[in-house]
Amino acid sequence: MTDAQDPAADLRTTTGGGPSDDVVVPPGGLPTPLLEPREGIPPVVADADALAEVVAAFAAGTGPVAVDAERASGYRYGQRAYLVQLRREGAGSALIDPVGCPDLSALGDALSGTEWILHAATQDLPCLREIGMVPTSLFDTELAGRLAGFPRVGLGAMVESVLGYALEKGHSAVDWSTRPLPEPWLRYAALDVELLVDLRDALEKELDRQGKLEWARQEFDAIASAPPAPPRKDPWRRTSGMHKVRRRRQMAVVRELWESRDRIAQRRDVSPGKVLGDAAIVEAALALPANVHTLSALPGYGQRMGRRQLDQWMAAVDRAKALPESELPQPGATPAGPPPPRSWVDKDPAAAARLSAARTAVSALAEKLNLPQENLITPDTVRRLCWEPPQRPAADAVSQALAGYGARPWQIELVTPALVTALAATA
Repeated sequence: MTDAQDPAADLRTTTGGGPSDDVVVPPGGLPTPLLEPREGIPPVVADADALAEVVAAFAAGTGPVAVDAERASGYRYGQRAYLVQLRREGAGSALIDPVGCPDLSALGDALSGTEWILHAATQDLPCLREIGMVPTSLFDTELAGRLAGFPRVGLGAMVESVLGYALEKGHSAVDWSTRPLPEPWLRYAALDVELLVDLRDALEKELDRQGKLEWARQEFDAIASAPPAPPRKDPWRRTSGMHKVRRRRQMAVVRELWESRDRIAQRRDVSPGKVLGDAAIVEAALALPANVHTLSALPGYGQRMGRRQLDQWMAAVDRAKALPESELPQPGATPAGPPPPRSWVDKDPAAAARLSAARTAVSALAEKLNLPQENLITPDTVRRLCWEPPQRPAADAVSQALAGYGARPWQIELVTPALVTALAATA
């Protein structure tokens, strides 16, 4: 293929090997520690009157708004937000307590039409949506870093390599449901949005320099317009270690224990793993204990567990053991789409050859563009295309298939020529 046929050829003159040297600006060769927000730690907003003042201030602000949220993963049930941080030119920074202010839809409405800057947006958007905050447009600094070819894209690493400041990240995994929140945690939270606007502006320039800004815009639009994820069907099947459970009666034990644990965790508002570990659930399913004494001897049901707790887990096991055959769970349905690639050589050697050629082509193109392969095109999309390829591997047919799998226009334009060549070579 000549460069005239290759849509990536025009980009290689600007893409180069990665981020430009002028993006990285650590003074004196060492990052400057960022120890205090420029206006100090803002007070925590926890009542309606204070929230109304914040809404008015941010509605009157200018430019994009930096947004972050802190959850209590591993401590509390669910993924709700326990602190929301914002910063905008003309409004300064704000820390909002969603426990005292559970409905932030007025703030979301005030920021409608404003670009939101988030880092790893898909992690925070579900919990923000729960409290009424949904962006109409966004800029994801983590995804921008991936597209720009940065080797490390955590917020601390990006702020350091792009802006030359060092963020203290020691409080990222604390229990944010703690009240009152300690001052060092609040300082950390405020600093998380302190430089997001500056980071966004620098990354936009870098993406533009590399010829990738339109790619990023399409990715951001896809995130902002994506509907909420539907509830998982049979979430108990995702129990860690489930692959060891083969028999349907054992699956019923997993289901009963998982559902009992979930009810208890929800009632107590604690992480399910703090009620009973996945490993303990699987141990009971494999052993099918006859009584509490046998159950207590299994890993995860030791001396620290009281008799009342043991009784409730044994009751769940007994319910599963008493189910008629007709009510036992069926083996997991085969996921839609192609089988695992490791089985392709036996099931369809031609498809395996197509996949190998396509992977090689995508890998080479991603390296040339200095992109992670999964951001250039998702592995699942490549697998689906190779398992059921178009009847004729022409560009229009391949492009149409990629669009049907959810690929964005920029991805289709770049990978179609490479995939057409790979499919044709193995036809």
